[in-house]
Amino acid sequence: MRELFNRLFVEPTTNIWLQLLRYGFVGGVAFVADYGSLFVLTHYAGVHYLLSAGIAFCIGLTVNYLLSISWVFNRNRSAKPWVEFVVFALIGVVGLGLNELIMYVATDLLTLHYMLSKLISTAIVFCWNFFARKLIIFK
Repeated sequence: MRELFNRLFVEPTTNIWLQLLRYGFVGGVAFVADYGSLFVLTHYAGVHYLLSAGIAFCIGLTVNYLLSISWVFNRNRSAKPWVEFVVFALIGVVGLGLNELIMYVATDLLTLHYMLSKLISTAIVFCWNFFARKLIIFK
């Protein structure tokens, strides 16, 4: 049992399925940071939901990057860390654009509650982020 635990959660891996599993956990933690920030900024601070979504997304992006490089993917040793972060962030910016578009369409056009819109957006952006980062940065 300990060996299985170590293989799944401790040892470095290049296995895409284990990385996807770990990225799911990382995504969950980043989602809590993102979703919680969205709620606090919108509900308690009175910030417009689209602005809150952008700020919250950036918070989630930072959490995701830090956990991804330390636990999910083997770091690309040939790239300088700042280049790696810039590319990681650029992929995140595309994800942010998708997030904002989906939030707008689902909330303003489909009249869903902004928190439900965020759930839909999160699922789509999660897939984009994992595969783009896996193929571009951590190949």
